[in-house]
Amino acid sequence: MEMMPFNAAVASREPLMAIPPMLRSQSPEWQSVVPMLINGTIRLRELRTSDAATLLSMLSTEEVSRFISPPPTSVAAFEQFIRWSHRTRAAGHYVCFGIVPAGCNAAVGMFQIQLRPGEPAEWGFAMGSPFWGTGLFVEGAEAVLDFAFDGMGLDQLGARAAIENGRGNGALRKLGAVCEGVIPEGLVLNGRALDQYYWTLAADDRPRRKIVWDLRTH
Repeated sequence: MEMMPFNAAVASREPLMAIPPMLRSQSPEWQSVVPMLINGTIRLRELRTSDAATLLSMLSTEEVSRFISPPPTSVAAFEQFIRWSHRTRAAGHYVCFGIVPAGCNAAVGMFQIQLRPGEPAEWGFAMGSPFWGTGLFVEGAEAVLDFAFDGMGLDQLGARAAIENGRGNGALRKLGAVCEGVIPEGLVLNGRALDQYYWTLAADDRPRRKIVWDLRTH
């Protein structure tokens, strides 16, 4: 999911409708309490407003933002996004985990899961380039996918990546995702339309692992 599903212009006034019962996950506890996920050297937790400054510095660089829709452009805008993510999670539409490496207190990136009525659930990710190639992505992705399938009760997750985004497509392939086809002009950045690959991961195709979930407030 290369689009950030947040629109600052409407978030402050747009009412959130509760997701219909037939679209709820099998285990809706995540709407009230998002657990911390621990896997290897990474912690994944719900975003805090104190993460805003670090997320701005990590996700607004050219190399990170070149294949995602523009992230918030100020600390205040990121704080608004984080508050929006909490409200949208409580309504049952969205979960966002901050990526916190060992030795860090603030999130350096995030994983998102979005539920939309009548459409497949999708997930996406973005992480500061200083942490690329460290193994953190795989550790975090495995934990998030296990949570999506085992904790949220989802059967399948979709993901989008621009055809030109070799790193993103390679990461999805490494996780075992299946490329289902191309979305023509699925992403528009700075007036330029980019075709996207559409990938899927199914719960039945993944091994069942025991990951650590911490339900305490952090």
